Amino acid sequence: MLQAMSEVTASQMPEELSKKQTTRLNKLQKRLRREVGSAIADYNMIEDGDRVMCCLSGGKDSYAMLDILLNLQQRAPVQFEIIAVNLDQKQPGFPEHVLPAYLDSLNVPYHILEKDTYSIVKEKIPEGKTTCSLCSRLRRGTLYGFAQRIGATKIALGHHRDDIIETLFLNMFYGGKMKAMPPKLLSDDGANVVIRPLAYCREKDLEEYAELKKFPIIPCNLCGSQENLKRQAVKDMLNQWDRLYPGRIETIFTAMQNTAPSQGVDREQFDFVSLKRDPNAPMKGDVAEADLPAFDFLDIANSGHIDLDAAKRINIVNVYEA
Repeated sequence: MLQAMSEVTASQMPEELSKKQTTRLNKLQKRLRREVGSAIADYNMIEDGDRVMCCLSGGKDSYAMLDILLNLQQRAPVQFEIIAVNLDQKQPGFPEHVLPAYLDSLNVPYHILEKDTYSIVKEKIPEGKTTCSLCSRLRRGTLYGFAQRIGATKIALGHHRDDIIETLFLNMFYGGKMKAMPPKLLSDDGANVVIRPLAYCREKDLEEYAELKKFPIIPCNLCGSQENLKRQAVKDMLNQWDRLYPGRIETIFTAMQNTAPSQGVDREQFDFVSLKRDPNAPMKGDVAEADLPAFDFLDIANSGHIDLDAAKRINIVNVYEA
């Protein structure tokens, strides 16, 4: 597992931070680096000798991802390269100087790609319609191709835990599918491996981290400013749940890591058609809870209850008398 780094050094510290802000930044860095390190280890995202293409959009998430990966790289048990890549989609007013100046200050290898996907999206998508789907496909195709050109073995994207959960509900509500964003993905053609090192990180932590680190954020004027997006509606729903029911978001993400195909209805994931009873199996029924022992339904019919220890006693109404 990649190990979290020590506290922020003076050279890494953004200017004009108060003592309270400095303490908060140190805590956030430790947490985010621990979460990124855990995600990388859990899904084997980065291996020895990897060349990781770190995709930067100019938003808070990709800045944080690059910052954390650069720090983890210094103390990782494996050797890997990081190459930053930004796709300039020729959006009107895009500040072309911001990212090169920032990356030069980090002394990190980088490439700025120029492709006018903005004009394509505006031409193909009617006014008022959501542009995100086509924009992301065009962006993904360009980045996949460039990764091949520079010999990148992994493509790192800045999606966080909230993005993954939102995508789950978007696909459920609007697509009729139970799928989200995997922390690690093999492209359809098998040529690229996409990783999401921020998969365990909360968006609100990344927002605060970006503010404290004073990243030079570049807003997206193509899709980010569109109102009434379906994703925004899902985000609002989840934020409301988080306020009303603390811990629910964490439980949802944990549930995504603990799926049970045999308890669902997807015939592709579980062979319900061939499912048959075993005539030689003992009559023990189902175990409702993993920490409770199986029991004989014939005993229930005769006694009307099951005696366990005092902490797990279950009283069962003898419905068989009817």
